[in-house]
Amino acid sequence: MKDRLNAISDKVIGAAIEVHRALGPGLLESAYEACLAYEFEKRGLSIEKQKPLPIVYDNVRIDCAYRIDFVVDDEVIVEVKAVEHLNSVHEAQLISYLRLTKKKLGLLINFNVKRLIDDGIRRRVNDFPE
Repeated sequence: MKDRLNAISDKVIGAAIEVHRALGPGLLESAYEACLAYEFEKRGLSIEKQKPLPIVYDNVRIDCAYRIDFVVDDEVIVEVKAVEHLNSVHEAQLISYLRLTKKKLGLLINFNVKRLIDDGIRRRVNDFPE
């Protein structure tokens, strides 16, 4: 399981680097999402885009309009941003999505940076397999 998650993560990061290399910073989040979806598919990854995420409260399903940008190969959550700086609320969002879906790995990718690999990618885990 750990090797599979790391392999998916490597492909996702490679796709993000390719998109960032071609487009650079400064575009809308939706442009990066569209190009990233194309890159994922080109690399043979299966994706769910804008996947609805209800919450369950008191055994009642409540649709709160949460949407996960991408679920890749039914294993890895990818949240795309195009903001000046990633901050704690972005990380909290990803961690909550991991917890609510019981997924083990998430990537937070901010395309509005000069160097994506240094400043634009954060990896978060939820009970990552040993």
